Amino acid sequence: MTVTISSDVLDFIRAAAAASRGAEICGLLLGEGNRVVAARPCANISSEPWHRFEIDPVALIAAHRAARGGGPAVLGHYHSHPTGLAEPSARDAADAAPDGAIWLIAGGGRVTGWRAVAMGRRHGRFDPVTLACAEPPVAPERDASSRDFA
Repeated sequence: MTVTISSDVLDFIRAAAAASRGAEICGLLLGEGNRVVAARPCANISSEPWHRFEIDPVALIAAHRAARGGGPAVLGHYHSHPTGLAEPSARDAADAAPDGAIWLIAGGGRVTGWRAVAMGRRHGRFDPVTLACAEPPVAPERDASSRDFA
């Protein structure tokens, strides 16, 4: 599977991950189909943010509500591994819902793509996703209250 994403979004995720060496960053991936048009940073509300992430549910609900109102869909999320590799960890697999969501993981200066798929009752697994950089033909409007990067 190939996911199209702008270089601006990838650069933003890479830079945010590099700037946060002590805690995992996280956020939502917004777009349509297999095309990510924006990354919306979210608070990591995990009680152990140095090695686990949990997206603020208020931000997640707001993004789904905006999508129902005609905004971009929530395609998945991104997070970082500050001291690890840009690949799913055992903890990621244990926490993954096999819903086909796109996961972008930043680590070691790289961003890689994954799709969560079913693997038994106890945890999920990931299939790699190819990331294809493509610049959007027209920059989408940005809501001044959000920090979307497209």
